Amino acid sequence: MISMCAGQGRDILTVAKRHRRGADVRGRLVELDPENASRAEADIAAHHLEGIDVRIANAGTTDAYAGAVPADLVLVCGVFGNVSDDDIELTVTHLPMLCSSGARVIWTRYPSGDAFARLPAWFEAAGLEIDALVTSEQESFSVGLARLEGPPSPFQPGERLFTFVR
Repeated sequence: MISMCAGQGRDILTVAKRHRRGADVRGRLVELDPENASRAEADIAAHHLEGIDVRIANAGTTDAYAGAVPADLVLVCGVFGNVSDDDIELTVTHLPMLCSSGARVIWTRYPSGDAFARLPAWFEAAGLEIDALVTSEQESFSVGLARLEGPPSPFQPGERLFTFVR
């Protein structure tokens, strides 16, 4: 498992610490903010989730994922609303190098604009099939699930994925 811009890791840790097999989870939370990373590390230690590590690093470069790929689950939550449309496409293009064959990618995005309309095509071009796309009734958020259909791409360190615009 990989979580980009993981914050305090609540999306993964909340489930892992409650699940009977939570201690079996292996993966990496990538977070630039040291305070958020420290809170995630404390939660990991408190619940004996030793298979999950926290990397204080820029999630917008592939270097942050070295040693944690290929992953069966990649979370790209809270990223696509904070980067340029070109960087959304670039990130999606690079996702197969982070994934194992058959991996799932969960992503979020505000459901409006040209980038949102083009996301399914970008995923398809990268070899990721959209399995689900849910938009809230108020159209205040959307969550997508994609699956890598073929083999993963070779991992390439030093690649830029995105830069936050805010």
